[in-house]
This record gives sequence, C-alpha cells and structure tokens, in this order.
Amino acid sequence: MNVAEAVGAALVRLGAHTAFGVVGSGNFHVTNALVASGARYVAARHEGGAATMADAYARVTGGLGVLSVHQGPGLTNALTGITEAAKSRTPLLVLAGEVAAAEVRSNFRVDQAALAAAVGAVPERIHSPETALADVARACRVAVAERRTVLLGLPLDVQGAAFPGPAGLERPTAAHQAGQRARPPAVPPLPVPTAGAIARFADALQGAERPVFVAGRGARLAGAGPALADLAARCGALPATSAVARGLFAGDPFGLDVSGGFATPAAADLIAGADLVVGWGCSLNAWTTRHGALVGRDTRVVQVDVDAQALGAHRPVDLGLIGDAAETALAVTAELEARGHSATGYRTGAVAARLAREGRWRDVPYEDDSGGDPAEGGPRLDPRTLTIALDALLPRERTVAVDSGNFMGYPAMFLDVPDADGLVFTQAFQSVGLGLATAIGAAVARPDRLTVAALGDGGALMAAAELETAVRLGLGLLIVVYDDEAYGAEVHHFGPDGHPLDTVTFPPADLAAIGRGYGCAAATVRRREDLGAVADWLAGPRDRPMLVDAKVTRGRAAWWLEEAFRGH
Repeated sequence: MNVAEAVGAALVRLGAHTAFGVVGSGNFHVTNALVASGARYVAARHEGGAATMADAYARVTGGLGVLSVHQGPGLTNALTGITEAAKSRTPLLVLAGEVAAAEVRSNFRVDQAALAAAVGAVPERIHSPETALADVARACRVAVAERRTVLLGLPLDVQGAAFPGPAGLERPTAAHQAGQRARPPAVPPLPVPTAGAIARFADALQGAERPVFVAGRGARLAGAGPALADLAARCGALPATSAVARGLFAGDPFGLDVSGGFATPAAADLIAGADLVVGWGCSLNAWTTRHGALVGRDTRVVQVDVDAQALGAHRPVDLGLIGDAAETALAVTAELEARGHSATGYRTGAVAARLAREGRWRDVPYEDDSGGDPAEGGPRLDPRTLTIALDALLPRERTVAVDSGNFMGYPAMFLDVPDADGLVFTQAFQSVGLGLATAIGAAVARPDRLTVAALGDGGALMAAAELETAVRLGLGLLIVVYDDEAYGAEVHHFGPDGHPLDTVTFPPADLAAIGRGYGCAAATVRRREDLGAVADWLAGPRDRPMLVDAKVTRGRAAWWLEEAFRGH
C-alpha cells in the first residue's frame, strides 16, 4: 500500500469512524482509504460546513472529529469552522492535502501551518513515509489528550509514496469495518489539586452562606454533573452553567439554568447575591458574568480548571485550583464529609419557591408583540411566543443547535434540553452561519434524538447549500428560521442612534420555497395556528428535513443584546 492508504487504515484504528469533508485531488486518496478501512464519510457541499459538522459531531459524541479537505482553497474555505473548533477546544483532526515541497510555484501553495497556528489550531505534518504512522499517532494524541484542533498536513508526494512498513501491515479487522470503536490514543491521568488546596477550598465552602456554582465547558467535558450536584447539595450551593454547558443540572429544583446574559431575572438576582462563586471548568468571562455585574464586590471567587492559564484570565480570583472538575468535586466532597460538614446554605424553601415560579424564561411575563401590519405581507409572531409553542410540540429527547444573531437567546433558553448534550452552541468565535452545519453534525452523532436547527434568516441563507446535505442524508431535522429580513443584531444595535440600516436589511425572501427546492418539507409560519404543519411533520415519518420560515416580529431587540454589545 502507499502512505495515503496506510494513513487511512491507521486513523480508523485510532477511532476515526466518521469523517466529514469535501473531496478534491489532494485528499481524494486518503478519504477513500478511510472509507475502505471502515469509516463513514459524510460529504458536505462546502468545506466550511464540513468543518462545523465535524466539530459538532465531536462535541456530541465526546470523541474525535475528523475533517478531510483539499490543499489550499479547501483549507481556507474551512477556516471559520476550524477557528470555532480551536477556540472551543474541540478534539478535531483536520486532514489536509499539502503541496509537495518541490512544487514551489503551485497555485495551491499557501503556508498551511501558519494558517492553522493563526486561528489557534496545532499544525502537524506527515513528514516522510518512514515516520507516517508515528506522525498520525502524534496528531491524534494531541487532539484527544490535549483537546486541541490539529491540522495534519499530507504532502502529495509523501501520500503517493510506497509505505515502507511491514509488508504484512494488517488492514482493519471485520470488527473495525463494522464500526467497533478502536482504543483512542492514551490520555494522561486527570489532574487533582493538592491536599492543601482541597482543604483551602473546603474552608471557603464551609464558610459560605450563599454559594453558587457556575459549571462551564470543562465541567461538561469532564462529566462532572453528578459530582457537582452532590457537592452543591452538601454545601447548600445553587448550581448554574455557562451557555455551552446548559442542561448539566437539568431537573435540579435548585438549578439556576444559565448564568450571564441569558440568565433569567431570578437567576441573575440570586447569582449577584452570592457570597461565594465557584467556576468549574468555566472561564468566568464577560458573557458568563455580565461583564462582572453578577459578581458582588465582596463575593469570594474560586476557579477550578485543568488549564493553569485559565485561572484568573478574565477576572481576579481568590483561590485558583488546577484540577479536573469531576475529580476536584469528588475530592472536596470527601473532605467536607470527613469534617462532618453539611449546610442548607442558599437552598432555602423561599429560594425553591421562587425558582418554581420564575426559574424558566417562559415563566417570565411578557407583552406579546405578535400581529403586525398586513402591508408587511401579513402578521408576524413574537419570537418568544413562537419558541414557547415549539417547546410544547417537540419531543423531550432533543438536540438544539443554535446559530448566532439577535434571535439566538430564544431557542437557546426557551427550548428546554434534556441534558448537557442537548444544546450544541457553536459561539466561541461568534460567527453567523454555523447553525445548520452544527445541526447536521449533531444529527449524525445522535440519530436517536430529534435535532432542531435554530437559525436567523442571514445564517440560513449563508449555509443554504447544506440543506442538500441534510436531504441527501435523510435527516429528520427540524430547521426553524427566525426570519426578520435583517441582520437583527446590527439593526437593534445601531438603529437607536439613527444610523442608516440599508446595509443590514433585506427584502422578503420565501425561505420555505427555497427549502422545498432542496427537497425539504417546508411551511411559512405567521400565526401559532400555522404550527400545525410542524405537528404533522413531527408525527412522522420524518424521513426528510422540515424548514419552517417563521416570520417573526422585528421591533424589539432580544433581552440579552444590550448586555452583549457592551463589549463592542
């Protein structure tokens, strides 16, 4: 076999069972080698979509995501999705063809390693036929063990060279061909703080009267939900999450849901009233703390993270601990048990009653803006009313993938999620247009759940080509477009100051017709009654996606937008 074939076989052995991409001449052979070795290949219509699909797939499965692209433009097309993955610390392996060293005048030549490093990914390369398998193993180990996005460059001359390994190098076994998970690259032991640090942390918890936990991406990745819930109950803490970890404490009567710009008024008030805030695998950035407004002047702050550089990066902390969220929670729980400490803390009857009344956004009264001028083409639905009605229609087992824009708080917060895998929130780079591909990757990863793609009209039109991918795969995907015929965030940010808005507003588009053109079921929704078409689709067989063009009101900015734009 040649090196491309050997690399494909090795990757499947290392757990690369699903790959996404767009094939060109530079990655043709290695992609075919993956398929021949038993991997599933999902062809996207654009490399940017493929990158985000692979990112979402890795987030939902907890395993290695794989992206395959052509050299040069194939890689540059994928860069926004790769940047989102890198900023989110997604274990993603990007297989990219690379111009041979001798082809100095190739029109495809760009400094691919520099491009990867510039967006936060780790550049690696297959250096020679002799080192090929060691290079592959190293790239996979960095991706999985360090949770990094890794670009593995595959020079064309090396790919085509004869593989010099043992003549009898085995191809994957029948078990691998059938999709059996291979053993992933070795992951180092999880870090735990020292006994002294655990004792100081226990002192802080023991002395707190109103502790609040804020669990972030690191806690979700560590599977720390049960350990944190037990610790919170012991020390009387109210658990909350960052947006990306929403669902980690689903069902907890003392859970505050999301901290930060998405927080309900009740949650924001309770977090701001804490005397101790603990960030668990959470950066405690401006989004999560409302630019610091949710942390009182006299509130003590503790931060737990596996990355030492994350401690205090966004705000000063009183105690920083280097440790895995789950292991650290177990260790401090054991310390409190040994001390015989248990406290009611913030978990009072009054707090429980308040959260039962006001704990979800749908519990917060609002003035329904639905209606509108017939001259605008017909009535429009308030996005809150739309999302609450959808929440009642959808099955409990669901995955919600949300694009970026003024609308995004409504599906992210008004649609309940069953657990920490229920919301896939690709917002680390805050790019519009990733939502549809996110939903496709999530749906491939969890076909047992209904996946909902919540998009704005801007992001939907950016990514429309991937509707064909969803139809071709036969995904039972519900695509809800919050259609205000504008880039709503810019309208509401700049409009009040009297700036002209011609550059961010658009004439009406029949998005339902566009969806039908790609093969989707589709409906235009202007009133709650129009959602009957969604109920009919949900009843089955759901053998193709459904696109809902929801004409939403546009006179009001989303509640979180003013806070978010304070940093702009």
